[in-house]
Amino acid sequence: MNRTARAFWLDSPGRGGIREVDLPEPGDDDVVVRSLYSGVSRGTETLVFRGGVPENQHAAMRAPFQEGDFPGPVKYGYLNVGVVEEGPAHLTGRTVFCLYPHQTRYVVPAAAVTPVPDDVPAGRAVLAGTVETAVNALWDAAPLIGDRIAVVGGGMVGCSVAALLARFPGVRMQLVDSDPARESTARALGVGFALPEDALGECDLVVHASATEQGLSRALELLTAEGTVVELSWYGDRRVALPLGEAFHSRRLVIRSSQVGTVSPARPGRSYADRLAVALDLLSDPALDALITGESPFSDLPEVMPRLASGDIPALCHRIRYDAP
Repeated sequence: MNRTARAFWLDSPGRGGIREVDLPEPGDDDVVVRSLYSGVSRGTETLVFRGGVPENQHAAMRAPFQEGDFPGPVKYGYLNVGVVEEGPAHLTGRTVFCLYPHQTRYVVPAAAVTPVPDDVPAGRAVLAGTVETAVNALWDAAPLIGDRIAVVGGGMVGCSVAALLARFPGVRMQLVDSDPARESTARALGVGFALPEDALGECDLVVHASATEQGLSRALELLTAEGTVVELSWYGDRRVALPLGEAFHSRRLVIRSSQVGTVSPARPGRSYADRLAVALDLLSDPALDALITGESPFSDLPEVMPRLASGDIPALCHRIRYDAP
């Protein structure tokens, strides 16, 4: 078995490259995985690429199999799907999801991989980490039948939340984004769409995922009295101003954070593995293919990442393909 691999490293903010790495010898409880696909989310991962992780969040923002430290050199990523080449018999040959960076082959504990259900294509399974974020957000938000709901921000996370909310019975649901091109994505996901100025108000619940000050302000404006904004955006080292004067107190509005780093306290009996398994099961829906908006070979990643970070490549999830050895 080949004990070397190639990995993408952020050498310094805004500049990355591919390095050859040596793999450790697998232990009895390890698996060797050959990557099929990985995914780049334009949110957190491109913020890391730009060097925007605040120093006081360096420890909190570490990915499970990160090497190096922010702002760089660092090997960062968390959406990887591959096939197990070596390991326990029940996993060998299986397609699995792992929170691993962009690397052609890797060794991890067997407990760190989750088998992909047979009815979920490997190329779609790269969305598991983001759909898991959406599952956790909805455990936090606790939407109810008949709620009036908006999701402000049609990025990868916002669209994932909107897709899951579309399954709730009796809800009035809109995806709200300033980019009219997101309407076609919303349509593919089976949800309504509105530009910010046209969005329906009097919402019981608004999920905010635009990572903009304007988006969060608009989310508050869309609430009914005593309504709740669930904040999914992570702003890195940027400061955000909010209109907490005006009618914020008299209408008794709520802003609540949600973050995938911990399982929602609303589900104290559930584990990280449970949550990821739920996400993978939900990926049997082919409508979620609308969240994958481009694909590049692994060898092109050093050129692709700056273009994703700058917005030159407009993307939700950009998929990285690993050609067969």
